[in-house]
Amino acid sequence: MPRVWEVPVHDSTRVRDARVAAVNAATSARLDEPRTAAAALVATELATNLLKHAGGGLILIEVVAPPTPTGGGACLVQIAAIDHGPGMSDVAAALRDGFSTTRSLGAGLGTCRRIADDFGLHSAPGRGTVALARVGAHPKAAAPVAAVRAGGVNIPLAGADYSGDAWAWARSGDRLTLMLADGLGHGPEAARASTAAVEALNGAAHLPPAEALVHLDTALRGTRGAAVAVAQVEPRAGLLRFAGVGNIGARLRQGDGWRSLLSRPGIVGVHRHATLREDRMPWAADQLLILHSDGLPSRWTAPSDPDLLSADPALVAALTVRDASSSARPVRDDTAVVVLSPTAEGP
Repeated sequence: MPRVWEVPVHDSTRVRDARVAAVNAATSARLDEPRTAAAALVATELATNLLKHAGGGLILIEVVAPPTPTGGGACLVQIAAIDHGPGMSDVAAALRDGFSTTRSLGAGLGTCRRIADDFGLHSAPGRGTVALARVGAHPKAAAPVAAVRAGGVNIPLAGADYSGDAWAWARSGDRLTLMLADGLGHGPEAARASTAAVEALNGAAHLPPAEALVHLDTALRGTRGAAVAVAQVEPRAGLLRFAGVGNIGARLRQGDGWRSLLSRPGIVGVHRHATLREDRMPWAADQLLILHSDGLPSRWTAPSDPDLLSADPALVAALTVRDASSSARPVRDDTAVVVLSPTAEGP
């Protein structure tokens, strides 16, 4: 079961905790010593910035797949910093080495951006800041070309080691399949159910979402079951398919508006369905899909920032968590948010 390290940072002692968590995650991802040191440095800098500039916040560390499916089993350490602080009026300036508002060296964010494989930052005055970095085995390795990418964040309930939510995506020809599973309840048994769904996804990536859910239903027999949603994109055909069972939320951005995609009531692995509804709709480069478990408030406002399509999808997921909650952590349940977005143009 994938581990999630959640470190609330409200005093200087937690900066060390964030660093230790990054080292543990790097060990789990089998990074070598230099890349482990890079992950530890990024976690230290982001946690320190939370204290200096926001009065505290939350560090989330987990081992994730690359934002484009490679099929090679590569893993990266993902480090997200979320706060509800005063925010920044000039993000570009904050990323320049030497910039500081606290009489420090001002090299923290610039350093993070240089040594991480991926780095993103979003900040707005009065709303707070989200920073996200991924560190893998090979610094700045060339990413495979793909028309879409995916990323997410996962927060366990009450600081638990494991979340009952899990997400994954797989590729089969031109089909890119994204899945989010919410194991029934929370704790280790919920995590076992969602992990079973992740492990079964590769065997279902060639199937349309409704058929993939039938395959996952078989794989989850013997577990407590899970709510599961499956989205599949065929970029060349300009097609998005979606099907879900249980309380996974889904919203599709189309132009300036958002459309909710509905799942059928039930539990995958427990209640077998003879037929499942599958939505088919156009997919274009100006669209974005958010899937989330029920840890988010029932009424949350989708982000409206104009740069969402070009932002890292995991950064958008972290931004969604921040803006949907009244503090830097959700309060109801395990919470996972995963985003499917078009690939940014340019280097």
